[in-house]
Amino acid sequence: MKYDVLQVTGMVLVGIAGQGAIRLLVDHGNTGLLGWLGGGFPVLLTGYLAAVAAGVLLAGWSHTRAKALGRRK
Repeated sequence: MKYDVLQVTGMVLVGIAGQGAIRLLVDHGNTGLLGWLGGGFPVLLTGYLAAVAAGVLLAGWSHTRAKALGRRK
């Protein structure tokens, strides 16, 4: 169950951060959730892409762990 929750959390993080990165690329003024960071466009884009990478790694790791325990086929 723990790995299921972690996998869903990773997928949600990918969805939210991916949408934020695309929104920032289309409209540089729309900073979204990471607007509090400051630093301008490069810092925000790096933050969104780092969050996407973290979500992908979390979802992949938790899927692998659940598969090793026999919860996935």
